Amino acid sequence: MNLKPFLLAALLSGGAALADPPPLTTDSGAPVGSNQNSKTAGPRGGILLEDFHLIEKLARFDRERIPERVVHARGVGAYGTFESYGDFSQLTKASLLTAKGKKTPMFVRFSTVIHPQGSPETLRDPRGFALKFYTDEGNWDLVGNNLPVFFIRDAIKFPDMVHSLKPSPITNRQDPNRFFDFFSHVPESTHMLTQVYSDLGVPANYRQMNGHGVHAFKFVNAKGQVHYVKFNWKSLQGVKSLTAEEATRIQGQDFQHATHDLYESIGKGQDPSWELTAQVLDPKNLDAFSFDPLDATKVWPEDKVPSIKLGKITLNKMPDNFFEETEQAAFSPGVQPPGIEPSEDRLLQGRLFSYADTQRYRVGANYQSLPVNRSRATVNNNNQGGAMNIAHTKSDVNYEPSITRETTDSPAYLLSQMALSGTTQQVAISKTDNFSQAGAFYLALTPVERERLVKNLAGDLGQVRDARVKARMVGYFYSANAEYGTRLAKAVGVKLEDAQAAVATIASR
Repeated sequence: MNLKPFLLAALLSGGAALADPPPLTTDSGAPVGSNQNSKTAGPRGGILLEDFHLIEKLARFDRERIPERVVHARGVGAYGTFESYGDFSQLTKASLLTAKGKKTPMFVRFSTVIHPQGSPETLRDPRGFALKFYTDEGNWDLVGNNLPVFFIRDAIKFPDMVHSLKPSPITNRQDPNRFFDFFSHVPESTHMLTQVYSDLGVPANYRQMNGHGVHAFKFVNAKGQVHYVKFNWKSLQGVKSLTAEEATRIQGQDFQHATHDLYESIGKGQDPSWELTAQVLDPKNLDAFSFDPLDATKVWPEDKVPSIKLGKITLNKMPDNFFEETEQAAFSPGVQPPGIEPSEDRLLQGRLFSYADTQRYRVGANYQSLPVNRSRATVNNNNQGGAMNIAHTKSDVNYEPSITRETTDSPAYLLSQMALSGTTQQVAISKTDNFSQAGAFYLALTPVERERLVKNLAGDLGQVRDARVKARMVGYFYSANAEYGTRLAKAVGVKLEDAQAAVATIASR
């Protein structure tokens, strides 16, 4: 450290430039006499409980960590801006999309899904890609992934799926025997498994991967007209992945390489950006496909539902404090401004509850009051109480309606209406089409990419001890594409006739 400038300034000002540092204080602002020695009962006596500064330090230290996210625990975030490409008010009344050039501040969090905090960022896993738009009519959380589909289509299976992918409660090790046992009962997982075991399963970094909302949502315009939409965002840096060998090499050098890359890139002014797009589907065309468009295991074909470009996302600032911002950032697909609503997607419907609920447990009932989560639009309601409430309520009217503290409903923001039919039920969707899109994805790969997919998949499936599970899984991939299944069967030592018989048995149930 070069002390000359400081010494010179002190000399020129008669020594007054080096001001006394501010006193260390307790959380309540009281100056601390000593931060080096505890208060004891004599030179060899025990430490006294009355040393409030010591107790406060230890108690605060014990509580420095909030519960780890069950999924998406390992993450990194950045601030940025969304700029709309046009006026899309004919589709939606969402204010961020009603004027060309309109800019909306954002916070974005990237993550791995299954693995814990501190785990290597080179592990094969979907990548979370969550967008928080601070719109002038409330926040919009678009909680997505780097892959366009998901493993399951009904939220009732989400805890089971995550449990199977997490470490064993007995050995504390992630085990292919467990998750393939689960997936052997879930044929719709074939598409997602094919994608996650492809090169896309290990992005080179967070800048060079695409993002997808996965679910169908709804656009609602000022007239109450509804369109179904799927959101996707394309990396303007291009897409780059790591082979298994490259991932192993990088992991040995830097297990947090993707976090390092994001901080370094933005620090150099090389701000990453993505184009946000939407596929827009008229509700009358919901039954025009061989699959259910509200099924989260499916993509909408671009030739049938072309995308429109909505705007550009640019990240340009890293958080000042990782815990206060990135770690406490909380997302829920139910956080939507007027003009954007959930669809009837069964997986999304469950996430509308579970994501906000886990944040209330993890961070607290007032998690949306934290600066990183707080709406930039005025919040005006009677919600109150709970840990960390900082609403500064000055009225004793904590109910509604009231003459003395009047608020009003806004009929222009009523939610959309939808006609209902049928009866209540617990039945699977009618159009499952579990395999065709997985096969189409396989066929779109180059020969080298197909080879790596089979090798990656066989590396885990080959560890499965139960021959029935292996046969059933091979049967699913064979149903997607005969070449795909045949090559995988050979790689893991399964007879094709056994695989076909296993799938036929399931289909006949």
